[in-house]
Amino acid sequence: MNRHEAKLPGGFDDPVFTEPWQAQAFAMTVALHDKGLFSWSEWADALSAEVKTPDAASDGHDYYEHWLAALEKLLSRKGIAGKVEVDALAAAWERAAHATPHGKPILLENDPGPGR
Repeated sequence: MNRHEAKLPGGFDDPVFTEPWQAQAFAMTVALHDKGLFSWSEWADALSAEVKTPDAASDGHDYYEHWLAALEKLLSRKGIAGKVEVDALAAAWERAAHATPHGKPILLENDPGPGR
């Protein structure tokens, strides 16, 4: 199943996370809340706003894309990590992934830098 076939968390037989990045986004949200960076009500408001956007899929297959967008916007709004910083770090991880030999762990230190 790919990320476009993901389901909303449902019954016990349904997968909650269909891709590792979904579980990581969930865990990151919990960890950032535990550190006191935002309250649950702030998080609920941010996520609610995202899943109610006009482009949200009616079947919820894009739920975790909205989860991630809500987290990014909340962190930016609170001055923790802006879009530019998040995008730069995501690009660094992508370059590191491409520079890492198959079967080896992807480490940010493997990022050869922009344009390489």
